[in-house]
Amino acid sequence: MKSAFKFPIRIYWEDTDAGGIVFYANYLKFFERARTEWLRSLGIEQLALKEECGGMFVVSETNIQYFSPARLDDQLEVTAQTSEAGRASLVLTQQAWHGLNEDRKLLAEGTIRIGWVDSQTLKPGRIPAKILEAIQ
Repeated sequence: MKSAFKFPIRIYWEDTDAGGIVFYANYLKFFERARTEWLRSLGIEQLALKEECGGMFVVSETNIQYFSPARLDDQLEVTAQTSEAGRASLVLTQQAWHGLNEDRKLLAEGTIRIGWVDSQTLKPGRIPAKILEAIQ
């Protein structure tokens, strides 16, 4: 298994709720950004996938645990790592950490299942072999 991909995210006003902490659903956005940049780092761009392969990844399942809040101006590090790779879907483990050094603190952790579908019909299909090779 490859090491976790890491992506930095800064917390802005738009990410926080009335209490000044990151709104819980925004962690899904942070995880999405990290997954997109992880794929890009592997040479896989999602728009190109749709155009060249006729398919795309869609989220089919999420499970997130929250441990501690992030606040305005915090610097986070969001990770993405494959934990399962099948023919039609992937399961990724993702984490959001506060800080970028040894003193960092785990804020949220989740698993996200993404499935491969035909971009026109949205019917499930097999992940192209070149993508699986890049991921593994």
